Amino acid sequence: MFRTRLLSGIVLVAAALLLIITGGNVLLCSTAVISMIGLMELYRVFKINKSLLGGIGFAFTALYYLNLSFHFLPDVEILIIGFLILILACFVFFYPKYHSSQVMAAFFGVFYVSVMLSFIYQTRSISNGEYIVWLIFLCSWGCDTSAYCVGVLFGKHKMAPVLSPKKSIEGAIGGVCGAFLLTVIYALVFQAQMSIDLTQVFILGGISAVGGLISMVGDLAASAIKRNYEIKDYGKLIPGHGGILDRFDSVIITAPIIYYLAVYLI
Repeated sequence: MFRTRLLSGIVLVAAALLLIITGGNVLLCSTAVISMIGLMELYRVFKINKSLLGGIGFAFTALYYLNLSFHFLPDVEILIIGFLILILACFVFFYPKYHSSQVMAAFFGVFYVSVMLSFIYQTRSISNGEYIVWLIFLCSWGCDTSAYCVGVLFGKHKMAPVLSPKKSIEGAIGGVCGAFLLTVIYALVFQAQMSIDLTQVFILGGISAVGGLISMVGDLAASAIKRNYEIKDYGKLIPGHGGILDRFDSVIITAPIIYYLAVYLI
């Protein structure tokens, strides 16, 4: 199991390197595909992945990513309102086929998965984005790894005993510190290429620390949904890791945080 998980992780990192370094439409299209798969995994939990309700969610995701590329709608709120009207119409005219929880899941899923993940591409597109985009992964996967190591060594106080008994407060602190230190080291290595001063290096570290803290919310939220619906993994796409949502649960919530903090602080 460990070997499978390790090999899958190496392939995943290699794919991320290739797609993010390439950027542009390659990254946009790959992020759209990942979003579609993640959305399908979530919709499957609510049993709407093969329904008209789910189809509207998939269509909105495609339209949203097309708009990121071609900018045919300057105000994305038009899409949001249109999407809401369509799923409500589906709810009303096919009543009682869909439960209200499924309608809310259809709306939630698009923003939780598709829109949030799109900030990987959007972060890559800003100034110095080819370097800043890696903070998304440093503060999510880096925090997760650091939290695990510190938690195993020093963890005593449970952070969320009912939801995730193995996670500790000590591990959480270690994860945040790990995200900060990894980002500071990373920023120092690429300081010249990014044309930033030492103050900005530590600002980037602070951004990752905030992202790392919030990534735990994403991780636990994804776990809470699985607990509510009594499933172990969202999917089996990535051997040893589960589905897209199992591996990207913390990335989903950190991507927009890194984007906005970087835009306004750097």
